Amino acid sequence: MLCDGRLVCGCADPYGRRVLGDARTSSIADAWSGPTITGLRTDLNSGGSKFCGDCPLKLPLKRDEAPPVRPLDAGRLPGRMFIECTAACNISCTEAICAPETGITRTRQAGMLDFDLFKRVMDEVGPTLGRIDFFNYGEAFLHKRAVEMCEYIKANFPHIYLYTSTNGLAFSEEQARRLARSGIDEVTFSIDGANQESYEKYRQRGKLEVAFRNLRAMADEKRKTGRDLPFLNWRYILFKWNDSDEEMNRARSLAAEFGVDRLCWEITDHPESAYSRRFVPGTADFEAIRPEIWDQNNLGNAIPGATPRAKIDVRTLIGGLPIIAPRRRSVRVKTRIKNLSTRPFPATATYGRRLVRLGAQLCAADGTLLNLDFARADLPRHLEPGKEADVTVTLPAVDTPGHYQLKLDMVNEGVDWFERCGSETTRHNLWII
Repeated sequence: MLCDGRLVCGCADPYGRRVLGDARTSSIADAWSGPTITGLRTDLNSGGSKFCGDCPLKLPLKRDEAPPVRPLDAGRLPGRMFIECTAACNISCTEAICAPETGITRTRQAGMLDFDLFKRVMDEVGPTLGRIDFFNYGEAFLHKRAVEMCEYIKANFPHIYLYTSTNGLAFSEEQARRLARSGIDEVTFSIDGANQESYEKYRQRGKLEVAFRNLRAMADEKRKTGRDLPFLNWRYILFKWNDSDEEMNRARSLAAEFGVDRLCWEITDHPESAYSRRFVPGTADFEAIRPEIWDQNNLGNAIPGATPRAKIDVRTLIGGLPIIAPRRRSVRVKTRIKNLSTRPFPATATYGRRLVRLGAQLCAADGTLLNLDFARADLPRHLEPGKEADVTVTLPAVDTPGHYQLKLDMVNEGVDWFERCGSETTRHNLWII
């Protein structure tokens, strides 16, 4: 939903050219099942649509490849929404599509999202939404009631995963602390540099000390109130002027000092005159930081030691013998887990997300994955860095006799498997007899 109430195809439509409906004159349900979006779905099932125009998310079909056919009935309401408070911004990012000088604000029929319209939309779709991305183009927190909107969402629909991304410059310190208390699940601060000189080359007119003050305040409020939320990301776009070891290591130190949950690097090829040549994909330097790159996985962390890693030993077995289980009967496997990182593994977490559990994946004899979520087991307690815990996982019954593999890994629930950020897994042969 754009800040004027028009409904478009997510963040891939910066200028509002592909309008699906208008929340000011109709319901979200009407737009979600209306003739425009139904026609779009029909066209996509046939291989493409003129409606999509210059959409950057389009993928070409291979020669003789049939388009994937999806149901036209997508339910009464969507499960996820982007909510744009404003398309205006308080800084100008070099050659960015949402920089004020591009004229993006003139493509909106209102400068700020009407609060009553926001509440009416939320009251309609809140019960069915699983996630809200509380940003789009512009800086969301230039809206004077943006923090209040976050509070409204979490007070009335606490099941919604509420995420926002900000440059961190539009807050007062008290507003930053208030947002931390709102119940919001995750906040990303986009801060591209560890000193003012390099930071302002991209974030023009930005004040690094203000962004740092608000990030620090949010982390401090989280500590003071004993909260495990919001999860705080520092996302750092690498350019040719901020990609030195010295500056990146300073960012690592500051992130640890502030109490940030995750620091990640963003790789870009834009602007053409400014992107980091040092970290071009395929280079040795890129490979060295690959686990710490924002879109490579969801757990990698540039803060030293903060990337989650674990050692999983199976205690049930003698030597290298396989696990043997009767057909159609469950079997218990005893393990010992060791935390090899510098951050604790939480055994519990707000809303059941980001807690760490032992996961068992069922694979065929050749390693082909059969069931990603074959079994889970809880940690008995928060597992501190360097500590061990005994965990027993109950494997469900398997109907078909034969040779399988059991793959054990830790999982940060709702986020990612540890293997994706480089942690070793444990495999054992499993015979169903």
